[in-house]
Amino acid sequence: MLQGKKILIGITGSISAYKIPLLVRLLVKEGAEVRIIMTRMAREFVTPLTLSTLSGNPVYTDFFDKDDGSWHSHVDLGNWADLYLIAPVSATTMGKMVNGIADNLLVATYLAAKCPVYFAPAMDVDMFHHNSTQSNIKTLVDYGNQQIEPEVGELASGLVGAGRLQEPESILQVIKSHFEKKKAFDGVKVLITAGPTFEAIDPVRFIGNFSSGKMGYALAHAFAEEGALVDLISGPVSVEVEHPGIKLTSIVSAAEMKNAVDTKVNDADIIIMAAAVADYTPEQPSTNKIKKKDNELVVKLKPTADILKSVGKTKSNQQILVGFALETNNELENAKNKLRTKNLDLIVLNSLNEKGAGFGFDTNKVTFIDATGNVTSFDLKSKTAVARDILNKIESLRKNKND
Repeated sequence: MLQGKKILIGITGSISAYKIPLLVRLLVKEGAEVRIIMTRMAREFVTPLTLSTLSGNPVYTDFFDKDDGSWHSHVDLGNWADLYLIAPVSATTMGKMVNGIADNLLVATYLAAKCPVYFAPAMDVDMFHHNSTQSNIKTLVDYGNQQIEPEVGELASGLVGAGRLQEPESILQVIKSHFEKKKAFDGVKVLITAGPTFEAIDPVRFIGNFSSGKMGYALAHAFAEEGALVDLISGPVSVEVEHPGIKLTSIVSAAEMKNAVDTKVNDADIIIMAAAVADYTPEQPSTNKIKKKDNELVVKLKPTADILKSVGKTKSNQQILVGFALETNNELENAKNKLRTKNLDLIVLNSLNEKGAGFGFDTNKVTFIDATGNVTSFDLKSKTAVARDILNKIESLRKNKND
């Protein structure tokens, strides 16, 4: 079942680390290739020699080998793995993961990992139930990680309660179930637009907006992770594609985006228009740089093509069309009007009045409004977690269309 799967295990300082050698043995027996990262504290509970012997690979603790000076790249390790399991994970390490404190190889690799991440907390019952621990667990799940919940039982302290690391056989089954699970969007064609458009005034100046593209790219990655064939049409951004299932088309202007959308839209099963397309473009951009003068400069603008409205007019009954609304006033009313006039199946509303939401942030606070009038609001989350919420909502809409 796990033949050829690449499993990276991160071990932190917990007495339950003694269970991991058996897990490594079980994974190798299933055909998996296993590599291991340990924190320095973890080495007090289980030896690297044991784990290296069972896995057949070197065990990593530091960023570099002190004997020969060779570098252990957290980026390479994060790219290598099909799944990253951090078990046992201590309260300390969870706090570092939540806050991006990359002061050891395990956490740095977590921050660089492009694969699914599972984490298995293990600690004494009072530590596990502490508000800070529970808050960190919730945040890690909101980030898109999967928790392997601890068992209730007798702990090393002699107390009885939650905090006991699940047995190796149970963790193995979680990993096997992950790879057995049919992905929700296998083979589904998803078209996503992202980022801003730049409308040229002259060869060096343009009209644009502050869109970072982070939401659109998070959506592209979420759908690709679920097996979708993603076409991403992106304006100028600094974000990079991080999944081989994403085909990127880079554009600059609204006209270029429309041409790219028109070329691909008929083949798409799901269309998500997350780009912040300029509403206006200069009527006559100058072919030469405009020199600064003492008098006023007047730039006459004309409307750009309404790409979302155009797609809404031509979409088939089987296609799902999702739009976004970024508002500063009358948010819900304006979003509902856009949903209706553009013939959308779903609109995702976010407000510039919400702290941490809108352009440039890694977080967003959104409200869903669907074509049947259902309104669902969410708390502030990472854009990765918001993308997962949108994916789940679209999955529900597809099921309703197919029923």
